[in-house]
Amino acid sequence: MSRFEIKMPKLGESITEGTIISWSVQVGDVIKEDDVLFEVNTAKVSAEIPSPVEGKVVEILFKEGDTVAVGTVVAIVDIGGENSGDEGVAVVSKTASEETPQVKTVKTEEERWYSPVVLQLAREAGIQPKELDTISGTGYQGRVSKKDIKSYIVRKQSGSTTTAQPAVKPSTQPVASVAPQPVATAPAQSSAKPAATPEVQRTTPASGTFSAEGVEVKEMDRVRKVIADHMVMSKHTSPHVTNIVEVDVTKLVKWRDKNKDAFLRREGVKLTYMPAITEAVAKALAAYPQVNVSVEGYNILFKKHINVGIAVSLNDGNLIVPVVRDADRLNLNGLAVAIDSLALKARDNKLMPDDISGGTFTITNFGTFKSLFGTPIINQPQVAILGVGYIEKKPAVIETPEGDVIAIRHKMYLSLSYDHRVVDGSLGGNFLYFIKDYLENWKE
Repeated sequence: MSRFEIKMPKLGESITEGTIISWSVQVGDVIKEDDVLFEVNTAKVSAEIPSPVEGKVVEILFKEGDTVAVGTVVAIVDIGGENSGDEGVAVVSKTASEETPQVKTVKTEEERWYSPVVLQLAREAGIQPKELDTISGTGYQGRVSKKDIKSYIVRKQSGSTTTAQPAVKPSTQPVASVAPQPVATAPAQSSAKPAATPEVQRTTPASGTFSAEGVEVKEMDRVRKVIADHMVMSKHTSPHVTNIVEVDVTKLVKWRDKNKDAFLRREGVKLTYMPAITEAVAKALAAYPQVNVSVEGYNILFKKHINVGIAVSLNDGNLIVPVVRDADRLNLNGLAVAIDSLALKARDNKLMPDDISGGTFTITNFGTFKSLFGTPIINQPQVAILGVGYIEKKPAVIETPEGDVIAIRHKMYLSLSYDHRVVDGSLGGNFLYFIKDYLENWKE
């Protein structure tokens, strides 16, 4: 018997463990390459993990609900043939592809990778390569799974398919590329449990929940622990400085009111203020590339791409930061569609690792919760983060040819927290003023 070890994959640089949500196979099952083995949930994403080989499942080492460290063997598959030492050991992870050539990995943007099962089903259904490239994949790393191709064939045969959109191509970077952590706007909380006092009665020690008179203590969930640790790490790493400016966005508000209905009909998404703010940020990062950097020791790493992360509040109260890649290359319509799509995927727990990796700057919107402003914590390894406040009507002094007048204007606050190791007050102030000026002079 040639044993092939299936290990817990690494779905992001900062991810150290994953929880097995469900097994799709049982001991004794004969599986084919690309068949889904199990579903894993991490602090960032949920993903179905396919088998890189075909064979027979001979051992399942963890049960559903177990949290397993990355790299730990979770199952063993008999792939047949003679045992030849370590050749049967592999990790279902892109980071292991160089060491284990048996594992098929997603190829570059120019050539999507398909499993033999998917290719065979496509050939039998008469689906040409160009058409296959338009099918969106829900499998690991965005791959088209057997379930995806079967579902597409059924829809096609029933005549219910619509004009296919190009599938999101997998990133050429490994899964373990820089992945930003969820951004928390509240002060970081310690992940340590409070020390028990004599009067505390532990009623449910297994779940980490216990109570005293008038007090109930609950252990943080996994995502909140990641947020807490990341926020504490950020404050320890970067000396934070925050600048705040007030912005007159009257022109922007009037423009949105005038165009939002037509925009919804044309693009199919609601027109919010975030695309305009993201556009202003992208142009500011292009004008001040010293802010689009990260720090390693005494080295400053200038990033060639402007990838803007936007904090999204999840249904469970936690936050995550999907990334709009190359935001400076998108027009306002493209930004609106990209932001809306990522937000929906985040709330439906369908983000892939590539959706949350590689950010170079982050925006967090306090205005969603009607907060005027805040002092956000930098999303490491970035060096700055923009906080967006609530837009409200205010009386303001306006200069006119006839003299000063008081008028009602739409105002909001922007706050920029930055890493004072590499961003000084002059740079931070000029960068923030660029965004203010861009929004105040919005072309209606």
